[in-house]
Amino acid sequence: MGLYDKYILPHFLNCACGSKPINYQRQKVVPLAEGVVLEIGIGSGLNLPFYQSANIEKLYGLDPSSELNELAKKVALKHQMPVEFILAGAENIPLPDDHVDTVMLTYTLCTIPDVPAANREIRRVLKPGGRMIFCEHGAAPDQNVARWQNRINPVWGKIAGGCNLNRDIPELITQAGFSIQSMQEMYLPSTPKFAGYNYWGTATAD
Repeated sequence: MGLYDKYILPHFLNCACGSKPINYQRQKVVPLAEGVVLEIGIGSGLNLPFYQSANIEKLYGLDPSSELNELAKKVALKHQMPVEFILAGAENIPLPDDHVDTVMLTYTLCTIPDVPAANREIRRVLKPGGRMIFCEHGAAPDQNVARWQNRINPVWGKIAGGCNLNRDIPELITQAGFSIQSMQEMYLPSTPKFAGYNYWGTATAD
């Protein structure tokens, strides 16, 4: 791991993913979590202030970055939110089958290297009737914006920890065998369009 990835990138991601429009999106979806919850890509803990602790039986926070994990632990302590942190990627979740009621994904599908493998793992650990709650940025519907996303994407990924601007979020979810129960989408205000097209909603396994 280089100096940028170790010392600069975690703070860059914490700042970029903690903007006011993105935090407003988090407030829409995170309170929906209930029961045993697994947050995929907990990162620096930006979702932690928005969980409704009365509805949470247990919260797992999974992320492959030890640097971001250290930031998240401080946030969990500040908000008195018990979290069992798991240092691992989403492609290999060290939890039993049918174990969680809710999987939370916020601004994570853009970065996971092998999304199909991660989605198989998510389906495996979800209990029957469990829900995936998602809030993600991805491919824009406007051709001009989409062209810019495709042009910028190779460079963007290098400075933003492997983040992809142009992933088709609904397709990634449905291709994995999930049924989207509800979804909204729009450009986030005060955000560059190439990085600001958002999808959010809930899905269940077919």
